[in-house]
Amino acid sequence: MRQLFPISGVRRAVAAVAWTLLLVSSLPAQEAGTRAMEPAAQAVVVPIHGDIDPPLVVFLRRSIERARELGAGTVIFDIDTFGGRVDSALQIANLIGSQTDLHTVAYVRLRPEGTGVSWSAGALISMATDQIFMAPGTSIGAAAPVLQAPGGGAEAADEKTVSAVRTQMAALAEKNGYPVAVAVAMVDSSAEVIELFVDGELQVVTVSDAEDIERRATQDGVTTERGRVISEAGKLLSLTAGEMARLGISSGTPEDFDALYEKLSLDAGQVIFLERDTADRLVAFLTGGAFTSLLIIVGLGALFFEVTSPGFGLPGTVAILCFSVLFTGNFLLGQVGSVELILFLIGLVLLLLEVLVIPGFGVAGISGIVLVISSLVLSQQDFIVPDFDWQWAMLQRNVLMVLASTVGAFVAFGVAAYALKRSIGFTRLSLQTTADASLGYTVQGIEVSTQYLGKEGVAVTTLRPSGTAEIDGELVTVEADGEFLDRGTAVEVIRIDGNRIVVRRT
Repeated sequence: MRQLFPISGVRRAVAAVAWTLLLVSSLPAQEAGTRAMEPAAQAVVVPIHGDIDPPLVVFLRRSIERARELGAGTVIFDIDTFGGRVDSALQIANLIGSQTDLHTVAYVRLRPEGTGVSWSAGALISMATDQIFMAPGTSIGAAAPVLQAPGGGAEAADEKTVSAVRTQMAALAEKNGYPVAVAVAMVDSSAEVIELFVDGELQVVTVSDAEDIERRATQDGVTTERGRVISEAGKLLSLTAGEMARLGISSGTPEDFDALYEKLSLDAGQVIFLERDTADRLVAFLTGGAFTSLLIIVGLGALFFEVTSPGFGLPGTVAILCFSVLFTGNFLLGQVGSVELILFLIGLVLLLLEVLVIPGFGVAGISGIVLVISSLVLSQQDFIVPDFDWQWAMLQRNVLMVLASTVGAFVAFGVAAYALKRSIGFTRLSLQTTADASLGYTVQGIEVSTQYLGKEGVAVTTLRPSGTAEIDGELVTVEADGEFLDRGTAVEVIRIDGNRIVVRRT
């Protein structure tokens, strides 16, 4: 039999957590040491390729800090994306838009392995920069938020979500001097955008704004003339590189980085390209959906093994390691705080109390399971109470993922327990034969069975279901039959199974 909480088990658990935290936290420090030897730069180029997701937010935040370390005054975001998560896009747009000491540039370019677009979340991110450049053959727009439908497709977001993204898009365009009407039409298909020439100067406005401008122009004696319709009502706006330049939204159409450097008056030799390093790739891997599900399955399965066996050993160490990796990875994404950790620890304590202290399985055990599952769900998102439809959709997806992983953990626990029971090593350590009572085996003499069977007495302690009763003037350890009995309850011995004296209320 193992010792209760042996020192070796505790040391393994502490070492597992320490190595996990050390591995994740040391990578950025190692990269920082390497960066310290890099020369100063005029600008850095940061790629925004593929899906917009939480690991990208972490990478961009670190890249902006690295740009400052290198003394760069310009950050060029190399954008090539169809879009991604709304929350991540808003975080990135806010991150870029809040930079006051750096000149931020969005460059949508053609890559042999890319798509040449800045759609959806990419358009929002582009509007957050101080300048936009687009290579010939690229496009931007179609930024209406959509939700993942249950069948795997996409459906339009609710008006509340559209309004929030539309307002943020318009605010970013207004801040950086881009036509607000264009930003609105990229998000809201109901907006109709036209060209309006006021005293020969081109303005890009919505039809409703055009009417107001024309009314004031008539009063002031200024001439106005409507041009072509840029975006019809009922259609989302997307613009080519040429259209963006003609409307004065982009600052040019450089074909490659050299042409871009020339427009920005940058020395190509003093521009540094930043790529996702080991730390970024590790965070992306640790927080990926597949690996997160695996961590939950293995962690919960190991936790089940640990709480159902005496002492502390390998299963507990594995559980601590899995949950340490899960919470550490999501902490780096900004999705884990004190709430998630407190819920998890309270749930774990309730489960231990239910298994080790409180007999049966009741409120404490169910509450513990609910709290543990809730903490795992909240660790996958950066909000607690959903406010928008896309947040409700994300919450639903996270709940389904955690519940499926929990079921998987139960299945894995059952399979592992069955396999372990039939393994050669286990059979050598366990007793495989039984002393069947039908064959005459018994743990106590016949006189004991006949002494108490049918006798009546009084419960001296509360029977939950085991306790002590007084029978024929003797204190005897008994067990209630299927119910809890209060102290002082009259009882009768109904059967004796081995060393178990079973009683019921008389």
